[in-house]
Amino acid sequence: MAARDNMTDSLFEAVAPRPLAEELRPQKLADVVGQDHLLGPDGPLGRMLASKRLSSFILWGPPGVGKTTIARLIAREAGLEFVQLSAVLSGIADLRKVIESAKQLRAAGGRQTAMFVDELHRFNRTTQDGLLPHVEDGTVILIGATTENPSFSLVAALLSRAKVYTLKRFGPDSLKLLMDRAETHAGQRLPLTDEARAALIDMADGDGRYLIGLCEDLFELHTGEPLDVPGLIQAVQKRAPIYDKGQEAHYNLLSCFHKSLRGSDVQAALYWAARMMVGGEDPGTIFRRLACAASEDVGMADPQAMPQVIAAWNAFERVGWPEGRLFMGQAITYVATAPKSNATYMGFNSALQLAEQTGSLPPPMHILNAPTKLMKDLGYHAGYQ
Repeated sequence: MAARDNMTDSLFEAVAPRPLAEELRPQKLADVVGQDHLLGPDGPLGRMLASKRLSSFILWGPPGVGKTTIARLIAREAGLEFVQLSAVLSGIADLRKVIESAKQLRAAGGRQTAMFVDELHRFNRTTQDGLLPHVEDGTVILIGATTENPSFSLVAALLSRAKVYTLKRFGPDSLKLLMDRAETHAGQRLPLTDEARAALIDMADGDGRYLIGLCEDLFELHTGEPLDVPGLIQAVQKRAPIYDKGQEAHYNLLSCFHKSLRGSDVQAALYWAARMMVGGEDPGTIFRRLACAASEDVGMADPQAMPQVIAAWNAFERVGWPEGRLFMGQAITYVATAPKSNATYMGFNSALQLAEQTGSLPPPMHILNAPTKLMKDLGYHAGYQ
């Protein structure tokens, strides 16, 4: 019975179809879309391959833009042994096995090993430090992939030994090319109107792998007429925007929000706040930033900005979402359109700086109170007007 089960499992694995994204994975670097700034003849990775001198590097970019594919193809074209690890599933023991195999391969006069670590930022500091000597002595060429800002997620020593290359999210043209490839591979056109095709590209939100997954779902539909935009939305559920409240996206959108307030661009300020709310941000975070802007950027040019923000904040906490969006929108509009003055902000910063420099410098005698005769005799309060 066990033998029959094993035979059935093997047969299933042999005939099980691969995901469309895997079927469409580029087989050479020339087929990679959207990353010409890195892979083109004038790009750093293109030049590295041309010189046949490959060094460790880290690919930083959003999901679904080809980090794994690029790593695999570069290793292939450079003639390197390619080993792939996931920092989510692997630990120091797995690294030791790869490094030992790489040493043996190198000692035998074989190929050098390219060790690709997906989600490199998930390795803790100790594990990242464990990579350093083997990257430094060339035992392995490290190719890391991360969706997080390496400046915050990787140790400085590792960053000093590996260049960081930023991948771009796919634009509409790149996504359209991927859609065309999916249709060519499937031998059929997606059952969509022209407007729905454009909407599908918007739904992908720059993620090529996600777009191909949507195409795969749509190919399975059996519809008589092409789907319009409402039909497309009903057929495929649009995912929530990528937004990690604890990571770089949080700070990037907050920065955009505050600078839009400061620049009196009310439409942009409303948009960035909406992006954060749709992504699941804590409303208090937005109101805290509004309160800071009401003081730092509006200040005494319109002292009512702060009361307006606090009143809207209180109303929001009493009423909640979704009605509370009225108060949030009103506060954002008030702060963004108010006249701006950072005089108080700059003045107090200068005072703080001077206070740090002067330390325990005693205050002038004439502005000190003199409640006793002795203090008067010593000159306290003398000459005060």
